[in-house]
Amino acid sequence: MNVREHVPAVSGILSVVALALVFAAALQAIPQSLLPRAPELVLEAIPHVNAVLSATAVGTIVVGMRAIRRGDVARHRAAMLTTTGLFALFLVAYLYRVALLGPSDFSGPPLVEGVIYPGILAVHILLAIVCVPLVIYVLLLALTHSVPELRETRHPTVGRVAAALWLISFTLGVVVYLMLYVLF
Repeated sequence: MNVREHVPAVSGILSVVALALVFAAALQAIPQSLLPRAPELVLEAIPHVNAVLSATAVGTIVVGMRAIRRGDVARHRAAMLTTTGLFALFLVAYLYRVALLGPSDFSGPPLVEGVIYPGILAVHILLAIVCVPLVIYVLLLALTHSVPELRETRHPTVGRVAAALWLISFTLGVVVYLMLYVLF
């Protein structure tokens, strides 16, 4: 199959597969016997490493957005591919940890625990889910089209939306980390 001619369909298939894996890990539906068990020190370090990956991704998204506004396609491409790599590392580490240990418990003050934290977490998760197909779509367009051709595709429009939502999701992810591991 020629991916270039079927970017929406391939994006849809890859999105379904990716989100199925995400939900399987998040809901602990993957048998733990299939996963190698890392030492506790590694499992405990994952949230902190992921916070650094997320904060770095915020920076690379901003760099990528600024670069494309200035017409610097090479820098935009490098920044967005770096963001994609950071996201992949984050996701593998996060899903590995949550598949083994389940989600982290939050215990802050009642107002924060009952309203603020769940609200921030819900928006973060919703945006992360929405970003998956958008990012896959713009990435496939970028990988299958030349720069002049990209201007004639939905890459610029969908890319702006994907980058903005991705930026918010990563930022909220850092906020969630701070609430879980630093503030409370």
